[in-house]
Amino acid sequence: MEWQHQVEIKILNKNATSMGIIIRDADVALVNALRRIALAEVPSMAIDEVVIIDNSSILQDEIIAHRLGLTPLKTDLDSYNLPEDCECKSEFGCNLCRVTFTLDAEANEGTRTVYSGELVSENPEIVPVSDKIPIIKLAKGQKLKLEAYARLGKGKNHAKWQPVSTCAYKYFPKIEVANEKCDGCARCVAICPKKVLAIKENKLVVRDLLACNLCMDCVEACPQKPPAIKVTWEKNAFVMSIESTGALPPERIIQEAAKILDKQLKEFEEQVKVEVK
Repeated sequence: MEWQHQVEIKILNKNATSMGIIIRDADVALVNALRRIALAEVPSMAIDEVVIIDNSSILQDEIIAHRLGLTPLKTDLDSYNLPEDCECKSEFGCNLCRVTFTLDAEANEGTRTVYSGELVSENPEIVPVSDKIPIIKLAKGQKLKLEAYARLGKGKNHAKWQPVSTCAYKYFPKIEVANEKCDGCARCVAICPKKVLAIKENKLVVRDLLACNLCMDCVEACPQKPPAIKVTWEKNAFVMSIESTGALPPERIIQEAAKILDKQLKEFEEQVKVEVK
């Protein structure tokens, strides 16, 4: 299935874990599909099974396993398979669908905190996104020794496999100011929670258009009838923000979401053809 037109995408800002983009010539169905797929379908790596060898801490094994599962891991989608797609077909996995971690910590001199950086991975590319995530606190003489197995998974099965912490979109805002009606009272400037507006040279100006969340507080605050400010949005333009957990770069998440959507549409098209026959 081919798109009827070309979607225009512009990057607003980007760093290692977050990205903002403008999508034009699209509709709500497409943008929301990308958002939902990023949340639920794009795979990422997470610890799925933990074998406790020695635990003399105050925390139960299940709590430690839960904390390890929610520790974000850097993910390599090109080198590993989803367990259900791996040729090994083993419940234990293989080196193409599983990564083994070990942890051997002990408090010898006094109370100490065990951090994610102490997890030893068999693959130096698959490690926690931060070395400073606390796992457990050990009192003097306490030990924690374990093996953990990480696998690719999808957010629709468990939140620990979600590659994004935030993925949201809004309409691209449009703000029109009728300066011939505006008396410069600045009520709209004061009430705006995002500081979108400002008064310059006794005129109302838009300071930061993309910060507008379309709350309409500025319109309601205007004493003029009709209001001197009008807030609307572009029907086929959206601002999307993606914040990664660190498992994958934000641009890779959107790319994978687009690939999955394309695959799902092709499968749907084939099913429709079969039903018609």
